[in-house]
Amino acid sequence: MVFIEIADRLTRGVESAQDTISEAFFEPVIRLGVTGLSRAGKTVFITSLVANLIDRGRMPQLVAAANGRIRTAYLQPQPDDTVPRFDYEAHLGALTASEPHWPDSTRAVSELRLSFRIQPSGLMGFVSGPRTVHLDIIDYPGEWLLDLALLDKGYTDWSEATLQRLERRALGDEFRALAQATDATAKLDEPVAKALATAFADYLKAARAAGYSDCTPGRFLLPGDLAGSPVLTFAPLPKPDQTRRGTLWREMERRFEAYKREVVKPFFRDHFARIDRQIVLVDALGAIHSGPKATEDLRRAMAEILGAFRPGRNAFLSQLFLGKRVEKILFAATKADHLHHSQHPRLTAIMEALVKDAKSRADFSGAQTAAMSIAALRATVEETIDHKGRSLDCVRGTLITGKQAAFYPGELPEDPSHLLGPAREGAESWLDQDYRIMNFAPAHLTLKPAEGPPHIRLDKAAEFLLGDRL
Repeated sequence: MVFIEIADRLTRGVESAQDTISEAFFEPVIRLGVTGLSRAGKTVFITSLVANLIDRGRMPQLVAAANGRIRTAYLQPQPDDTVPRFDYEAHLGALTASEPHWPDSTRAVSELRLSFRIQPSGLMGFVSGPRTVHLDIIDYPGEWLLDLALLDKGYTDWSEATLQRLERRALGDEFRALAQATDATAKLDEPVAKALATAFADYLKAARAAGYSDCTPGRFLLPGDLAGSPVLTFAPLPKPDQTRRGTLWREMERRFEAYKREVVKPFFRDHFARIDRQIVLVDALGAIHSGPKATEDLRRAMAEILGAFRPGRNAFLSQLFLGKRVEKILFAATKADHLHHSQHPRLTAIMEALVKDAKSRADFSGAQTAAMSIAALRATVEETIDHKGRSLDCVRGTLITGKQAAFYPGELPEDPSHLLGPAREGAESWLDQDYRIMNFAPAHLTLKPAEGPPHIRLDKAAEFLLGDRL
């Protein structure tokens, strides 16, 4: 088994070296990972990004578009034949239909290749002519992201941490009572194991619906063809004094390790380990709306996510012998169009504070990082209204119900610690503010030739992630 694993690593090393040499001397490839937690808007981000890279009229902060270096951009077949293609056309159709609607969220890994014809600058560019640069966009289900942190945990530690987390979430009381009442030293009884796994999965679904971010293992939420398999039939249990072979505890431990080995490790190896640029989309406004506990849960989740990446500079020799490293990481607070632009700097500051621990770790490893607030597809317009003698900076849009509404979500604090402090301390609610969110539908679009969908800072995000390679 050890020799097989060593051979597998050597084979992957040779393949990586071949890819690196091909990319370095022929047609460069940028592999952009688009990740985020539930409801962060990954599908809309990718759809709008591709549409705006093909028709670049709304991309003035992407320097290669503004100065004309990008001659054209076009879709091509992706290089990974076993990965589903990101359904760009269907998603764009949903956003631009006569009755626009949000596309379905990500439920599996998908990929899309966008190729650019770039005119290099200077004398060498005049001599050599346009060159081709490929952008491979990899979309990951947000529910699977936090699983990467499980790779460094054993079943005992994971169970203890998970049960402690349940103590802080009232909606986990039912499963916690079941786990405490279960005799982990008894002989494995499959119906008991199944009942525990089902109850745990129900808790995870409820936690996600309540706005919590850390809902691992992620495949319990999106099992796909693994539904009902032993690799998804486990749950956290208090560790007994004796853990003999054949007991429920030992079988749960075995299945937890199988989940890491058969589900998480291949996902990391085949997809995450090949990324060299990364954007992490975060629904910070949704967490703030859900309250201090959800906000603190998001902060902890972001730190765990970044611990799974391998940030650092992508020097040619380090790629050749050590594999790829993430060169740039962008932390993006989505749904900025739910706020008046006067509050965008405050949202960005909160984003920076939320990911401070994770960002510092990435910076230390040599990766270039940034935080910003964006809206991949702008669904609102801004207006100021008078309310009880006070001027309120609002946004107006069409709700999911079809009604038009002006919306004031509350004023974010200038100092992020006014939010994150109570969140760290375990406050039950915000003391001086009630932050709200609305479910806006996509706005009806009338696009001019060479214009992509309207957005907020999508061009700035693209410049950070791709500009140096274009």
